[in-house]
Amino acid sequence: MLHTVVKVTLPIDETLLAHVMKTTETTNKSRAIAVALREWERRSRLVEIATAGLGLSPDELRDALNPNYDLDALRAAETPVPSDRRF
Repeated sequence: MLHTVVKVTLPIDETLLAHVMKTTETTNKSRAIAVALREWERRSRLVEIATAGLGLSPDELRDALNPNYDLDALRAAETPVPSDRRF
């Protein structure tokens, strides 16, 4: 996917930006904003998917899930991705 970079000047709440930079562990304002925008886009897509539904009845959905699925174990086994990666 080709990404177009646009340089803009915006009034941004410095306290909020500092919080985003701290939580994303970046010292670069542009990267912190890019991470925040990508996260917002990801969450909005999840809301769209959840709103649209999967077209399954409650019983079909229950049968589609693996009862042995352990999200905590999967997360513990993941290798963390540095948040300061280039986009």
